[in-house]
Amino acid sequence: MHAASRESLAKLRTELDAAVGGAGDSVANAAQTGTELFDVVEVLDSDRGLRVAVADQSVTAEQRSGLIRGLFAGKVSETTLKVITDAAAQLWSTPREFREGLVELGRRALLRSAEGQGQLDKVEDELFQLGDILAHESQLEQLLADKATTPEAKRGLLASVLYGKVTSVTEALALQAVGRPTKRPADDIDSLSRLAAGLRNRTVARVTSATAISDEQQRALADKLGRLYGEEMSIHTVIDESILGGLVIRVGDEVIDGSLSTKLEKLRVGLG
Repeated sequence: MHAASRESLAKLRTELDAAVGGAGDSVANAAQTGTELFDVVEVLDSDRGLRVAVADQSVTAEQRSGLIRGLFAGKVSETTLKVITDAAAQLWSTPREFREGLVELGRRALLRSAEGQGQLDKVEDELFQLGDILAHESQLEQLLADKATTPEAKRGLLASVLYGKVTSVTEALALQAVGRPTKRPADDIDSLSRLAAGLRNRTVARVTSATAISDEQQRALADKLGRLYGEEMSIHTVIDESILGGLVIRVGDEVIDGSLSTKLEKLRVGLG
């Protein structure tokens, strides 16, 4: 995103958190807001003229907000209506970035609903596992990435795979993401798990091992990496027998390769 859009989105994140937080029916409010924001995005996706109009900086903020209010008043909750009218009043560098902003706000609202139910860590793990499955199921991922397939068909396919296996929040987030993926479906889903970790003020460490890592080992590793990076860590584990032993740890763009396969390869090259 460009600077103006990033600034607008940062302000809206704070407002959204305040609107869907607190006591009472906050979980239901957050879930409804997230779902309705995704519905608004679907309307924008089907109407290019509307996308352009709500991000048009040649008209006043009041005019842009008024346009949104006229279209959605009475069709969405008051919380959702305030979010989208406030969003329309902000400065966005492009119509696409306005849409991206609403998508992120919808995702954030749904994740806040999971947080309110004490399920945020579970949703984070489910999203990571789903992203990893898609990365290794090339045929399924190709079907979900096919531009010739309608968003409805993609969502129907993934829904049939997920039915009864994940939380409702994970399913809603995944189905929205695959409808109109911005990159590889596996990467889109994986980015959602990182967003969930971010709401817990954690950085993701992707850890690849030849065998399963126990919960105790994961906690110890999270503690060590936390001291190294100065941040709380969320450990996402992947099993890959080809590394033979040891660990490969990725944090952002940084990779710590302590795998036995790499050590043996270095030894082979040295002896060669």
